[in-house]
Order: sequence, then structure tokens, then C-alpha cells
Amino acid sequence: MSGELTSTTGLRASHADRDRVVDVLTGAAGDGRLTAEELDERVEAALSARTLGELAVLTADLPVTADAVAAEVKDVARIEQNGGSTRRGDGWVVPRRLEIQSRLGDVTLDFTQAVITQGTLRIDLDMHLGALRLLVPPGVVVDTESVVLNYGKVKTRGHGDTGAPVELRVEIAGQLGFGKVLIRRTRRGVRKSPKP
Repeated sequence: MSGELTSTTGLRASHADRDRVVDVLTGAAGDGRLTAEELDERVEAALSARTLGELAVLTADLPVTADAVAAEVKDVARIEQNGGSTRRGDGWVVPRRLEIQSRLGDVTLDFTQAVITQGTLRIDLDMHLGALRLLVPPGVVVDTESVVLNYGKVKTRGHGDTGAPVELRVEIAGQLGFGKVLIRRTRRGVRKSPKP
């Protein structure tokens, strides 16, 4: 039995194997099972792992269930601020709806390492004198047709359609006064999370 385990864990890891482990790690961080520092260390180790055994060590103390991620998905999340800035980055669990109320501040939503469990996110925006920044990998599309601009603007940077299947559609509605929505497309693909 131990010989069989050794032969399996000594096998070379594929890109798909590494991606699966990174998905488990980001889900665990979203659950609060890993700190940001632990997540960074383990993701770095996963991306440089050569064997399945090296990958197995990184998730040995974590449960691997779709329910853990699904339970964390909120129907509605809110960001309220008066000045300052807010960022959602590595391992954040994308809700079904996000309400943003911001005055004199910036909000950054980075989808490149987000935990995505459903196909649509609606953002209800009420922003004045600030910027909403979205970092979107291939597989995430943004619709700003329902945003009312009062001396505001929408700018998109980066490469257009890459032919990647749509994993998440972000629909932004509401109003933007004296501010901007900045959409930056990245080359890095979206990380799929386990679905219940």
C-alpha cells in the first residue's frame, strides 16, 4: 500500500493539477481557514510544485468540499464608504449582488483570483467623486449599459474578446457622478471554483 502511495505521489503534476489545488486554497482562504500570508505561500508552492506529492501536502489539512464555498456565497454584499478606498482581491467570494455606495473614494474589484460560483454578479452602484476599478481575466465580461453617467466616464483597457467561455457576467447599474468606471482586462484566465 505504501509503495502504491509513493508511486502515485511521485508522479509529475500537470497544469490542471496545480490549478485544482490553487482553487482549493483560494476557497479555504475565502472560508477563513487560511490567512492571506498562508494563502500566498501555498499558492506559490502549488504553482512551482513538480509532483502530486508536493501538491497533496498543501491541502492535507483542508476539507475539499463544494459545500464550503457554496455556503460562503452571499446573496447581497455591501460596500459603504465616505472617503478612502476598498479592495476585494485574492480569494474573495463573489456574491450574487453587490451594493456599492461611495463618496470621495475608490473601489477595486479584482476578479483574477476571485472565487466564482455562479454566472452573474449584479452591481448596484451609487458613486460620486471616485473610481470603480475592475480587473477582469478572460471569461469575465462586464456590462455597463445601465450606468447613468453624470459627468462620469467608462474606460476599458486591455485585450478584447479572447474566445474564452464566459464564466461570469458582471452587470453594473446605478449612477456615477464626477467619477469613472475603469475596466482592465488581464491575460490571466479565471479560476473555476467547485460548484455544488
